[in-house]
Amino acid sequence: MVDFKKPASFKNAKDFRDYFKEIGADIDLADTPKSAEESSFSRELIYKSGINGKSKKIGNRWAILPMEGWDCLPNGAPSEQAIRRWLRFGTSGAKVLFGCEAVAVMREGRANTRQMFINEESAPAIGKLREQTIDAHRNRFGSGDDPLVGLQLTHSGRFCKPNDDKKLESKTAYSHPLLDKKFHCGPENVLTDGEVEDIIEHFIRAAKLAQNAGFDFVDIKQAHGYLGHEFLSAHTRTGKYGGSFENRTRFVKSIIEGIKSEVPGLDIAVRLSLSDMFPFEKGPDGIGRPMEFSGLYPFAFGGDGTGLGYDLSEPLAFLAFLYKLGIRMICSTIGSPYYNPHIQRPAAFAVADGYLPPEDPILGVARQIQILRKIKKLMPDFVFIGSGYTYLQEWLPQVGEWVLDQGAADMIGIGRMVLSYPNICSDYLEGKPLDKSKICRTFGDCTNAPRNGMISGCFPLDEYYKIREEAVRLKEIKQQKKS
Repeated sequence: MVDFKKPASFKNAKDFRDYFKEIGADIDLADTPKSAEESSFSRELIYKSGINGKSKKIGNRWAILPMEGWDCLPNGAPSEQAIRRWLRFGTSGAKVLFGCEAVAVMREGRANTRQMFINEESAPAIGKLREQTIDAHRNRFGSGDDPLVGLQLTHSGRFCKPNDDKKLESKTAYSHPLLDKKFHCGPENVLTDGEVEDIIEHFIRAAKLAQNAGFDFVDIKQAHGYLGHEFLSAHTRTGKYGGSFENRTRFVKSIIEGIKSEVPGLDIAVRLSLSDMFPFEKGPDGIGRPMEFSGLYPFAFGGDGTGLGYDLSEPLAFLAFLYKLGIRMICSTIGSPYYNPHIQRPAAFAVADGYLPPEDPILGVARQIQILRKIKKLMPDFVFIGSGYTYLQEWLPQVGEWVLDQGAADMIGIGRMVLSYPNICSDYLEGKPLDKSKICRTFGDCTNAPRNGMISGCFPLDEYYKIREEAVRLKEIKQQKKS
């Protein structure tokens, strides 16, 4: 196992800073938590859409990231658990709910049988949930005018499981020599141009439903190895959706232009994986290692060809392309939770079907911060929401202060952390000590449970989930895997 010190072991900022230097993590942090008057999190931000020209005052620099749910109703409408999750987003204190949830645009594109799915039947319930979320924010903070609330639209592509949570029904952009092997796909899974065009129409229809449901914007997901992201690296695909940069960006361009034409007035944002790397697998020692590949690796968008480094030339070109289309808000990420999770969401613990981290997770946090910092410097006119911060744990706000002060991001986004501790945003803004009993320690059970056929949630720390029968089953499964 890679030897590293966990964030909770550091008693002061100086010691943590010294550790950053020791391991080569090019990040820093504020010496102490800051008061509301001094905090960069408290600064307002004016966001102006390039789609509809509207301006919005965003009251602080906290954002909630969209996460994939495993607990909605069969028709795609929110369940009791989804409603509870969104209402907690509303009372978190964050002023941007970026996408709220990964929402499938069609049944065949769902990543699991209980993923939220927007359609004519489910849309009214999703719209009601948006209203309830705004009401929860208003009741807690006195106003419901300033949150910016979007809906993430996605097609899971290679990771579709619409009918059986144990059976992949992959829809891929191209044949990938490593991912096909890892996920048992082949040429028969590659979408035809006609099937791609049908999916584009589903995105546009989903955007119309989202507008009718009252959302401020839709996020067209280009991240994590899902279908939209996969098209960006479709160098080997033939036809009009692969090969050249123009062709590889045609999928998202068609969606954005279709929404602008058919859903006028609806704003659009993008969650984007700024870089990618080799797929990893568990080695004999349990530690992640890259899958074997010889020669130049062309399948990582934002990669440098080695499979382990990054080159931001194409991501910068893609951002310039999005800017011309009117996109002004980007939620950044890198890698994929399916094939290199230590890159995408640094953690100390392996998920049940995963591997131990091959590097100190702090290096993974620093990589995300520094990639976005470079991008932000060159693309200052976007509002960038950073991600990948949860592993910082109780030090997250102090590193966030440094990120904001440096102009390395415009907002700090949190995902897993909000499942266990949604009020970390308001507690910090109100000058309260953080509740360490609620801080996510990256145990991974929010992933372990659904990958074993159960609903998602924070089973170790959230009392709502602690007492459920799934919590007992999850402990038994984890114990069996150890023995």
